[in-house]
Amino acid sequence: MGLERYVVDAMVLEGRSPREIARLHGVSKSWIYQLVARFRAGGYEALIPRSQRPHGCTHQIGPELQAAIVAPSQELETAGFDAGAASIRHHLQERFPQVPATATIWRILSRHGLVTPQPQKRPRSPFVRFEASLPNEMWQADTTHWHLPDDTDVEILNILDDHSRLLVGSDTSPTDRTPRSLTGPQRQ
Repeated sequence: MGLERYVVDAMVLEGRSPREIARLHGVSKSWIYQLVARFRAGGYEALIPRSQRPHGCTHQIGPELQAAIVAPSQELETAGFDAGAASIRHHLQERFPQVPATATIWRILSRHGLVTPQPQKRPRSPFVRFEASLPNEMWQADTTHWHLPDDTDVEILNILDDHSRLLVGSDTSPTDRTPRSLTGPQRQ
């Protein structure tokens, strides 16, 4: 509350202009006017920063429906049936006209500690790229087919050093579109 109180005191008690205060401290004049209005309405206590969190969430699942999601989970599990989010959603469709998505049901079950982690279902770790330990130890070659504006097909060959990712060479050559049977006699 240091800067807020200083700004209000400078304007209200000292009579300094909002433009001067804003320029000296790098704040906007509208913020200064808001602080002074809050001070006049509630004193120094009103200058304490307020939470920006919304007071409510219009699309949040109500407590009644959350209880209806948690109860069948425990009942199904004790009976030995599948107590997953898809099963619970199926059971809820019989009782409620509008049912949340399966992912929402899963999040509610997770929040209540009713989801058992299964490490074997965890996604595989991301691919780790192999890299040669020395320059010029290994090269990578890649070809790309390209169609030029003059109706010519070409093949582009790029060669990269695997260690430094340096482009070692690049070559372009036209591709042959002649069918194999017309190129000459074939071995049998």
